[in-house]
Amino acid sequence: MQKSSNPQRNLKTKVVLVGGCFDILHYGHIYFLKKAKNLGDLLIVALESDENTKKLKGLKRPIHTQKQRAEMLKALKFVNKVISLPPIPDYRLLTKNEKPDIIACDPEDMLLKNREVYESLGAKIVVIPKIKTPSTTQIAKLLKLE
Repeated sequence: MQKSSNPQRNLKTKVVLVGGCFDILHYGHIYFLKKAKNLGDLLIVALESDENTKKLKGLKRPIHTQKQRAEMLKALKFVNKVISLPPIPDYRLLTKNEKPDIIACDPEDMLLKNREVYESLGAKIVVIPKIKTPSTTQIAKLLKLE
């Protein structure tokens, strides 16, 4: 295992990386993040920018700014680090810098498009199945935010 610039990490520490928008934090997010954390010792969340969230989710999104979303994620006891991604993220650089042992994603995750990049850097891809719960988009529509 390669050394990391992360002060919390030692040679035996297993780092898990996840990514996403996490706009309106809900039970599905909590379930996913807890499952991801259970795969290792440190959980790092790569948080999409406001610009990317808008591209991925629609013009009325995000509901919360990237800064607000980062604060909410940091408040969760099982999240060790949040990285706020720039509008044009370089996922290869992110994985090279953080050196995750595992990248956890859901079956529809954008990270799957970069499977070869992550595996070439030595990261194992773990797919965490989604559970039946209202999504952020469904919640936003219910609240008439979209």
